[in-house]
Amino acid sequence: MPGKSVKAAVAVVLAAGALAGCGGSPKVGTAALVGDDRITTTELSQTVRDWRTQFRADPAANELRANPANPAPQLAGDSETDLQGALTLLINFRVAAKVADQAGVKVTGGQVDTAVQALDQQGGAGSITLASGLPREHTRDLARLVATQIAVMQRFGADVNNRLSPATQQAGRQWNELFKRTADGMHIEVNPRYGNYDPGKFEVGKITYRLSSPDSGI
Repeated sequence: MPGKSVKAAVAVVLAAGALAGCGGSPKVGTAALVGDDRITTTELSQTVRDWRTQFRADPAANELRANPANPAPQLAGDSETDLQGALTLLINFRVAAKVADQAGVKVTGGQVDTAVQALDQQGGAGSITLASGLPREHTRDLARLVATQIAVMQRFGADVNNRLSPATQQAGRQWNELFKRTADGMHIEVNPRYGNYDPGKFEVGKITYRLSSPDSGI
C-alpha cells in the first residue's frame, strides 16, 4: 500500500477508535486470562513501571496524552488508571490477533513496518505508544493492532482514503462487531483488583466494589 494511502488508513483507524479494552477470578498472580494466554501481575506491574519512566522523559508523549485530538488517547481508550490502560491494550493485542484469524487476514511484518511509519508521521510511533500507556518496546504491538484493523476493514470494503464514506463507516461497524464477538468467545477474565473487561467498549472498565453480606445472626 503506498505511503499516502497508509497514512490515510491510519487516520481512518484512529478516527474509528482503534481498540484500546468479563471479570472472573483468575488464580493468584494473574492479571488477566485471554483464552489460554496469561498476563501476570508481575508482567503488568513491570510494564507500567517501565512506561512511567519513559513517559516522564518524553515531552511529545506528554503533549499527545494531554490532547484528546491527537491519536494516542483514541488508541488508549478511557481507562481510569495506568494499570487498567496498559492491561486494556495488552488484552486487545491478543484479541486483535484472533480477529485477524476470524476474518481470514494475515498481517505481515511489512504491513506493521508501514503502520509504524504512518504513526511516525502523526507524532512519532514511540511517543504515541507512550501516550497510549505502554513503554516503547510495545510500539510494534501497537502498530500491528493498527495494521490489523486497517486490513480487516479493507476486507470489509473500507475506502482507506475516505473515512467518511458509507463503505468505511460500515466496515468500522463490522470491525467493532467482529472484535466484540471474538472477545466474547475468548472467555477473557480480569483479576477483579483491576476491574472488568467490557467487550462492547473494548477496555478494562472501572472496579466495582461489592458490600459483603453480614453473617446471619449478627
